[in-house]
Amino acid sequence: MGGCCNPRGCDRMFGERFARHVAARYRKRGIDGPSRRMVDWLVAQGIEGASVLEIGGGVGEIQLDLLRRGAAGTTNLELSPGYEAAATALAAEAGMTDRVHRVLGDLAVDGSVAEPADVVVMHRVVCCYPDLAALLGAAADHARRAVVFTHPPRNLLSRGMVRTANAGQRLIGREYRTFVHPPEAMVQILAEHGFTARRLPSGPIWQVLAATRSGAP
Repeated sequence: MGGCCNPRGCDRMFGERFARHVAARYRKRGIDGPSRRMVDWLVAQGIEGASVLEIGGGVGEIQLDLLRRGAAGTTNLELSPGYEAAATALAAEAGMTDRVHRVLGDLAVDGSVAEPADVVVMHRVVCCYPDLAALLGAAADHARRAVVFTHPPRNLLSRGMVRTANAGQRLIGREYRTFVHPPEAMVQILAEHGFTARRLPSGPIWQVLAATRSGAP
């Protein structure tokens, strides 16, 4: 489940080589299916002129698509510095350098590393952060209108895959770990922070959860 973030060891897991691979794939194929479902949902909610905060945005491909479809500007909050060169190149190729702001930091630990935005996006991030409540709560607190993110289904297959992957990381001496958090806990955390969540049509690997702030226009 590559592309997820973890405060322990993500800089080693997701370095410049990985970033170049992701950027090359985007240039060839565009955003993936789960990303497209999130972008389409945000556009349907009204993305025109909106600010976007993407947590763990990697090379920023989702942000570029949202900018093309009407977002005013984006902030990319990342834990690994390995993405910076590839992300900078993609933004320049799209002519959007001045509309993309990139920051290194952990929002769940320090909420001041990024300003609130109209919408918050996370793709392949929640599954790999150890403290679900801290990350998702911080994301919700930084969203004025909406939060949308992906996560793997919690079933025997996904839990077995994660156990195997984490065992492999331990064997090679890496700190990086992945997690399969309970989906019902995600909905509950969002509700505690003033959001109503619903599931979008999803594939077998990545589920999409979208939430809007109660009372938001």
